[in-house]
Amino acid sequence: MTFDEAETLRLDKWLWYARFCKTRSLATSICRHGDVRLNKVPVRKSNHGVRIGDVLTFAQGPRIRVIRIAGLGARRGPAAEAQALYEDISPPMPPREKRVPISGVREAGAGRPTKRERRAIDRLRETRST
Repeated sequence: MTFDEAETLRLDKWLWYARFCKTRSLATSICRHGDVRLNKVPVRKSNHGVRIGDVLTFAQGPRIRVIRIAGLGARRGPAAEAQALYEDISPPMPPREKRVPISGVREAGAGRPTKRERRAIDRLRETRST
């Protein structure tokens, strides 16, 4: 192993070590689809080498994660060890707005609508579309 290879780690391995992906094959899939940016450049190869100080940008659920690599790691360890591998520089998530229930949507646990309630829901939907 040369000096340069010792300072880099495969992107898919790092995502798996840092616990951003449950499996390494999922990390590979994310990389191949071009969903990860390394220093603002889209990456399509999972074997792309990452170094300490590189910045990764990728979507994780409803938010965009911006991560600065602080360590490469040698294994997929416990969560505390994984969190030491990166610094999260993502912008803060906006606060969730209070959800306003849409008319015609039933509350959870209310059961199936009766025939009368279903007709009322259908009438409500028809008036909204016209």
